Amino acid sequence: MKKFLLATVALASLAAAPASAADLGARPYPYATKAPAYVAPIYNWTGFYIGGHLGGAFSSDNNFSGLATGNNGNGRFLGGVQGGADWQFAPTWVIGAEAQYSWLSGNVGAVFPGGFAYSNNQRGLGSVTGRVGYTWGPGLLYVKGGYAFSDNNEKVTLGGVPVAFATSGDHSNGYTVGAGVEYMFAPNWSAKAEYQYYNFGKANFVAPAALVPFGGFTTDDHTVKAGVNYRFNWGGPVVARY
Repeated sequence: MKKFLLATVALASLAAAPASAADLGARPYPYATKAPAYVAPIYNWTGFYIGGHLGGAFSSDNNFSGLATGNNGNGRFLGGVQGGADWQFAPTWVIGAEAQYSWLSGNVGAVFPGGFAYSNNQRGLGSVTGRVGYTWGPGLLYVKGGYAFSDNNEKVTLGGVPVAFATSGDHSNGYTVGAGVEYMFAPNWSAKAEYQYYNFGKANFVAPAALVPFGGFTTDDHTVKAGVNYRFNWGGPVVARY
C-alpha cells in the first residue's frame, strides 16, 4: 500500500509541473522590438501669413542741413500690420514677399531764420518688399528690401500762420532695406524682431523764396519693430518624424 501511495503522489507531481510552468507565461525575447528613435520636428516656412507689429521710428538729425528741431532724431511710436508669403527650398533657404503698413505718432520739422517753420505730420510708412532668409528649423534669419511709401501731411507756417509752399523732388516714394529674425514658437505662430530703414530722397524748397537758400532736406526713418505672425502653411503643418 505504501508503494502504491508513493507512486500516486509522484505521478500527480509530474502532471502538475507542466501546468505550473504554463502559468508563468512565455519568457520575453531578450531582443524585443525597441521604441523608435525620435527625430526633431520638421518646421515648414512655406505658406501665407498675416500679423501685427509695434515699435519705434527715428528720423535722421541731418535733415534740413542741421536746422532740425521738433522730433527729428527722437523716438516716435509706431504700430501696424503685415502680410506676405514664403517659400522654403534647398531646404534651409526661404524666399518671400511682404506688404507692411505702420501708423506713426508725432511729427518732424524745422524752424528757419526769419520765422518760417516746416512740419511733417508723417502719418504712416508703407512698404512692399522681397525677402531672403536662412532657416535652422524654428528660426529664420532674413534680409529684405523694396519699395517704400511715406504718408506725408506737410505744412509751412510764418509766425504760426500757414503759407503756401512748394518743393522739388518726390519725398513720398522711396526705398527700404532691413533685416530681422523670426522664430516659430507654436504650430502656425511665429514672433519676429526687425530693423528697417526707409529713404524717400532729397527735396528742395522752391517757394516761399525765403526758404530757397537753405537747400534741400532728406526724408528718412530708422525703425525697430517686434511682431507676431499667424502662418497658413500650404505645405502641411509642423509634424514629427520617427
